[in-house]
Amino acid sequence: MTGCIVGWAHLPFGKLENETVESMIVRVTNQALDHAGIGPEDVDEIVLGHFNGGFSPQDFTASLVLQADDRLRFKPATRVENACATGSAAVRQGLRAIDAHAARIVLVVGVEQMTKTPGPEIGKNLLKASYLPEDGDIPAGFAGVFGKIAQGYFQRHGDQSDALATIAAKNHANGVENPYAQMRKDLGYDFCRHESDKNPFVAGPLKRTDCSLVSDGAAAIVLADTQTALSMRRAVAFRANEHVQDFLPMSKRDILLFDGCEEAWNRALKNAGIALDDLSLVETHDCFTIAELIEYEAMGLAPRGGGAKVALERQTAKDGRLPVNPSGGLKAKGHPIGATGVSMHALCSMQLTGEAGGMQIPGATLAGIFNMGGAAVANYVSILERIK
Repeated sequence: MTGCIVGWAHLPFGKLENETVESMIVRVTNQALDHAGIGPEDVDEIVLGHFNGGFSPQDFTASLVLQADDRLRFKPATRVENACATGSAAVRQGLRAIDAHAARIVLVVGVEQMTKTPGPEIGKNLLKASYLPEDGDIPAGFAGVFGKIAQGYFQRHGDQSDALATIAAKNHANGVENPYAQMRKDLGYDFCRHESDKNPFVAGPLKRTDCSLVSDGAAAIVLADTQTALSMRRAVAFRANEHVQDFLPMSKRDILLFDGCEEAWNRALKNAGIALDDLSLVETHDCFTIAELIEYEAMGLAPRGGGAKVALERQTAKDGRLPVNPSGGLKAKGHPIGATGVSMHALCSMQLTGEAGGMQIPGATLAGIFNMGGAAVANYVSILERIK
């Protein structure tokens, strides 16, 4: 890849009652341009990641980025969507514009506002990321989809409740140090492991602490071609950026394998010329704790059915073999759908430039990102390295 991240911005995620989709886009746009040290006139193209799916009455949102500054008027602006991987889809489109020499500098923004939507509608909107002919009537919405996956995994490999609670507790502990996280509270293993009034079962074996949060938020990154990036304040290069799309119906694949995730990781590692153990950290898509567990296996940290061992041995803790989700992941940071993939790239850039504060992994040199749309349908992997 020829693109580099040269600036970024990240709002705190959560229930942002005084914000709108427009106001969040405007804030991160201006902050990201300032961080990159450029003006709106320097931007060649704009890509907005916004899932929407019924969360916002305003659809057709690409031009809202222009509200940040009149100097963005007449710039090409496109909205992209690929379920929960929408943010990473936006990043990839920006990179492809640079690779094609169609743009020198691209602004990528991800945004979502979910909390103003009533609960039942939230579930209905999220379920649109599943295959409705098969899953449209599943109880508990998208949590029901992953509850079904968790139940199937337990049947094949045994009860993994201890491992799921370990993952949840790890991510909540990590989130304490993330100033952008929606939930900055160390819940502890015991709370995450046991059912209670505050931690009831939601779907199948999944409890509330196994499920990511409903969130508002936005993030932005500025991309530049490598030559331009090396003349700027900082440059975080893409060693690889891969996209693998799988079948939407779960009935057409073994859903417990996350084959698309595995293929995306294999391609990215090969193209980057590295092994998994060369990475300093990974930000991965823990929409549900069972997803992170299966992703350990798909990325090659563990053999099939062996993800629990990785979790229980704390191999993915901040001081472990490969820190996974030092930001707290979607579990603690929150999951405003269109913003998530962009957020992952911004947070990993912070790690590689030594700007991650309490989240910092000492000496981080290579970062991996996995963002997923649907039940392992849209699979995106990036590998980042600082070159300036």
